[in-house]
Amino acid sequence: MSTGIDTRPEARLRLDKWLWAARFFKTRSLACQAVEAGHVRVNGSAVKPAREIRPGDRLDIAVGTTRWCIDVLAINPYRRPAAEARDLYRETAESEARRAAERETRRLAPAPGSDLRGRPTKKARRQIHHFGTGDPD
Repeated sequence: MSTGIDTRPEARLRLDKWLWAARFFKTRSLACQAVEAGHVRVNGSAVKPAREIRPGDRLDIAVGTTRWCIDVLAINPYRRPAAEARDLYRETAESEARRAAERETRRLAPAPGSDLRGRPTKKARRQIHHFGTGDPD
């Protein structure tokens, strides 16, 4: 069975479809929205979702707080397993280092309240109420 990967320089595919196939977004519509919002740049320029990309293009992608800077290596119009999707691009060394530093920062200083699970207890609700009203009792 053929995986559909095309590494020829003249190979082309719509940006939103490539982002979906490379597993940066769960759906093409989410990829489309991100491109339209300016969270994806091709070779430093803001583009439209229908822009055709080819091997050799550089993409800057922002998904939430995570940012990638990648080089497109291949084109595949099909969404394949994650291991095969990683063959479509190569992340730059600077991007890898930046993401590793951000991961380490999050590990060392987790977000406040990230350890809380479920509903607050009766005692916690009283504390929340007193905090909001300024009443010490």
